[in-house]
Parts: sequence; C-alpha cells; structure tokens
Amino acid sequence: MPAIIRLAQPEDAQLLPAIEISAAQAFRMIDELSWLAESPPMSIERHSQLIALSTCWVALDAENRPQGFLSAERHGSDLHIYELSVMQSMQGQGTGRRLIEAAKDYARSNRLGFVTLTTFTNVPWNAPFYSRAGFQIRATTDLDQRLAGILREEYNHGFAPESRCAMAWSVI
Repeated sequence: MPAIIRLAQPEDAQLLPAIEISAAQAFRMIDELSWLAESPPMSIERHSQLIALSTCWVALDAENRPQGFLSAERHGSDLHIYELSVMQSMQGQGTGRRLIEAAKDYARSNRLGFVTLTTFTNVPWNAPFYSRAGFQIRATTDLDQRLAGILREEYNHGFAPESRCAMAWSVI
C-alpha cells in the first residue's frame, strides 16, 4: 500500500530525526561520504519551526507512522527544500517522489516561482533523482545570493569542491 502524504503535525517533529538518520545510512555505500551516516540530523526545534510554517510533509505507513518527510521553507517567491528523507526500508517505492509532488503542489497553489534545493551532483539518489523529478541544475553563475550562500556554507562544512549543486523546478 502506498504511503499517505499529509502536512506534518507538531507531534511529528520528534519522529523526524530518526527517519533522517535511517535515510543517511545509504551514504555508507560511498566511501568519501560515509561520514554522513554519523552526522547529526536536523534538530527537533528546526523541524517544529518548519511544521509551524506548513512547509513540512510526512509520508505515513499503514499504521499512520511517519516513514519519510520533506522539510522546506518559503523564501520570497521560492520554496526551498532543506531535507527529503525516507526510511531506508521504504526507499525505492516512490515515497520521495510523492513528497516532492506535495511540495510542488504547495508551490503551484501559492503561485510561487520555483522550488529549489541543493544536493550532491554525483550521488544517484540526489541530483539524478531530482532531475527525473523535473529539477534542473542551476549554473554557479546563475545563482541568487540565497542559493550561492547555501552552497558556500555547505562547502565550509567540509563538502568537496564541486560536489554540490543548486537545482530548481519552475512552477510555470
């Protein structure tokens, strides 16, 4: 049975870090990124903030337990995805695509311009996945200050040069 997607509720915040930790275990397959499997997840406080903004969606299993989530935030006329995570046991079943569709629907209904994100360029479940969902890589020279700043911060936290990219999906 496919997961049910709904807006996250305040009580979901405490469950989301475990989903992110589970999803990050996939990075153990990539030697230079295996350290991400041990990295701390987004804080419960940050999840609570995004839930309060109604820009966080969860995927529920048959027992109504969150198995995946997408956390985003509006920035002007853009919706920026900060995290998309699906429990390892649920990956590859379309849950991530359905969460992305929820974010796109939000952007459409709120007449936003773009849905944006930053991700790894060469990790199969990152940039290639988002490309299949209609996102396009933005050239470094075509980035607004916000996206350029996010990438700069990611590189300051230890990501290899050129390993990350900004992507956007146009609502129109």
